[in-house]
Amino acid sequence: MSTEEAIAAAPRLTRKGVATRGRIVTAAAELMFERGVAGTSLEDVQKAAGVSPSQVYHYFGDKRALVRAVIAVTTDAVLDAQEPLLSRLDSLEALRAWRDFMVAHQAERDCTGGCPIGSLGSELAGTDPVAREEVAAGFTRWGQSIHDGLRAMYERGELRRDADPGQLALAVLAALQGGLLLTRVRRDTVALEAGLDAMLDHIAALCVTVPEPVEP
Repeated sequence: MSTEEAIAAAPRLTRKGVATRGRIVTAAAELMFERGVAGTSLEDVQKAAGVSPSQVYHYFGDKRALVRAVIAVTTDAVLDAQEPLLSRLDSLEALRAWRDFMVAHQAERDCTGGCPIGSLGSELAGTDPVAREEVAAGFTRWGQSIHDGLRAMYERGELRRDADPGQLALAVLAALQGGLLLTRVRRDTVALEAGLDAMLDHIAALCVTVPEPVEP
């Protein structure tokens, strides 16, 4: 569920209410990224957002509801940061430009960020089944964008008929996530570059070579 869908599904809020709710979620997302979900209390969020405890409980009945909101806003932020590249991955040039963006983004953050969605997923997968499913849905959205680009290449005849856009997209996403984890641990982008480059080289090998026109 995206942030917009979550807000639409909630009881109608005033403009002030929307702003207050957003401030709480933003504060929670920042704290949970820095400290982890387990290391962030509702009191921590309340103080960081500058709201009263009753306001936190008014918009979120418990911590699990707040965590789900954090997953939604984090997913939107991660995917929005990659636009418009992410929605146009329908050529090798576009895939390589996206790869360069992902590597540069980690370098700009001194290789400390990793993947916020992945961090939430690794912590919540074994303790909160609903949160795990929502993180998985976020990864599905991410993978679908990669798949859409590869599928467009396939339908234009640019990928061999034995290529599977779905499997390739999943492998690209797996290489990305593994690379982001190692980037955070190693504090360099070497593994991220290696994983993405290996996948893009594989996709390039599956591309149909169009012969150059012969001059009359």
